[in-house]
Amino acid sequence: MSESVLARKTARRVGRAPRGEREILLELAQQHKDLIKLGRGDPDLDTPDVIIEAAVDALRNGYTHYTHWAGIPELRAAIAEKLRRDNGLLYDPNGEIVVTTGGQEAMNVIFQGLINDGDEVLIADPYYTAYKSVVDLAGGVVRTIPTNREDDFALQADQVEAAITDKTKVLIVVSPNNPTGSVIPPETLEAIAKVAVARDLIVVSDEIYEQIVFDDIQHVSIATFPGMRERTVVLNGFSKAYSMTGWRIGYFAAPRDFVDQVQMVKYNLTISVNHATQAAALAALSPEGQRSIEKTRAIYSERRRVMMDALDDMGLTYSYPGGAMYVFVNIEPTGKTAFEFCRDLLKDAGVQIFPGTTYGTEGFVRISFLAPADVLRMAMERMGNAVRGYLGASDT
Repeated sequence: MSESVLARKTARRVGRAPRGEREILLELAQQHKDLIKLGRGDPDLDTPDVIIEAAVDALRNGYTHYTHWAGIPELRAAIAEKLRRDNGLLYDPNGEIVVTTGGQEAMNVIFQGLINDGDEVLIADPYYTAYKSVVDLAGGVVRTIPTNREDDFALQADQVEAAITDKTKVLIVVSPNNPTGSVIPPETLEAIAKVAVARDLIVVSDEIYEQIVFDDIQHVSIATFPGMRERTVVLNGFSKAYSMTGWRIGYFAAPRDFVDQVQMVKYNLTISVNHATQAAALAALSPEGQRSIEKTRAIYSERRRVMMDALDDMGLTYSYPGGAMYVFVNIEPTGKTAFEFCRDLLKDAGVQIFPGTTYGTEGFVRISFLAPADVLRMAMERMGNAVRGYLGASDT
């Protein structure tokens, strides 16, 4: 079939999306009936009832119209209170908080507002690759910063310093991290903050997984360190902690003069987040909604332990998953590439996971623990049987 006129005249900024390893694995997965999916980052838990009921009540009461472009005042006030209470950050709800259609829209608004053609954006490798797409669309250039296994792939200040060029404008900090689950320690964050101030970097702090932390780890926002509030955009949302991925609601907080300048970007993308979803998010920030986080964290903690114990039994190592919903596993002892491992595991065991190369790193795979504990045990048993075969084959 010949190429259409539209395809030939597509804007250069869009490019041609390659058929990557992830797409190949998703296609192969359609051929398996008894498949356990541990690839995606979409929580399997239901949205808490208090949140659903708030949305239903909003719809029944006629909350079906545009709202203020930055979000309803009540929700912005609740977000400001959450940032004060949980993060020690003070933002004015009437000019420094913007409610967005998911974290993805927040990313687009932020980088459309920050990036000029050729500006460089730094991000730790492994990384959430949607950031590259967003920066590319804004005309910027992503520069990845290699991180070390010994640090559980957590970004270090000296690595940031070494990566800076005369074109560097923005540093992205994602903690807890997707795909590795690493949490940057407070003292390391403070050192990174000092580099940002000294080198006049803007920081985008992605804190979407802040509530999903384990083993008494405490999340700290880089915006709390001296000199950082004026140069940081804090990005967060409701998708992960409240199992609200499909509701599409997030937010960012930043100084008023930056928010004023990106208003038109946000307005032209979606005008406003739908009103019922905002009512749901407001309920999520209520005391009852907050109590649901403890239940969610306890469930994920059990699942994480199931997966870690099983991987230990297989003899596979992994970076310490201090937060988020993933374990980043070293599969180099099997002698397979990350893609080969995922492809063969899908075929041999009926377990779907994603290769580390999807996130910039060979030799590792990302496994999410977003399935009930009994299903995870079954998946790990299947995986263990396959891995023992792979390890045996690699020794011969």
